[in-house]
Amino acid sequence: MTEPDFPPASLRLEAVTATRGAKTLVRDLSLALGPGEALLLTGANGAGKTTLLRVMAGLYAPDAGTVTMSPEPHRAAAWLGHADGIKPGETPRESLAFHAALTGANKATTKTALAVMGMDALADRPAQRLSRGQKRRAALARVIASHRPVWLLDEPAGPLDGDGRARLAAAVAAHRARGGIVVAATHQSLDWPDARTLEIGA
Repeated sequence: MTEPDFPPASLRLEAVTATRGAKTLVRDLSLALGPGEALLLTGANGAGKTTLLRVMAGLYAPDAGTVTMSPEPHRAAAWLGHADGIKPGETPRESLAFHAALTGANKATTKTALAVMGMDALADRPAQRLSRGQKRRAALARVIASHRPVWLLDEPAGPLDGDGRARLAAAVAAHRARGGIVVAATHQSLDWPDARTLEIGA
């Protein structure tokens, strides 16, 4: 099943400054992303990649500057943090069904998302019996099924094997082809064609 293209989406930061404690992580940062674009946030541990992602998502307020997302973040953004967001006794199918009810995704989309990440055969296995990489695949399937135009991903490929990284890259390419936007904080090299890179703390 192919979802319809997204309405035009955008993410814009204007003169954003963000701090953590006494440390300034980004200062006067301005950038703009439009349909089909991807941005990789790189930098050392503690440089501020996760903080900047949270500012983009509206979870943290910047110390200065503005962040504008269209549609609004609660309608546009799909968030994936370090935690996979699946309970030990919960199956991937149950996890996606719960989040589908929140986002309005249909069952066909949920089933397709699990297959995209290679989790269809494990959809009914409790998370406590899944490997770290399998849980990450389930979490990424939840992002895919959300039908949100802006994906904000924190270390999405961290525990994935080669097949998982290839599936992630294909999912990102399909999302961008439909007009979606992807921002990912990463320590790993992600081979996403034409993705821009922003090094935090440089």
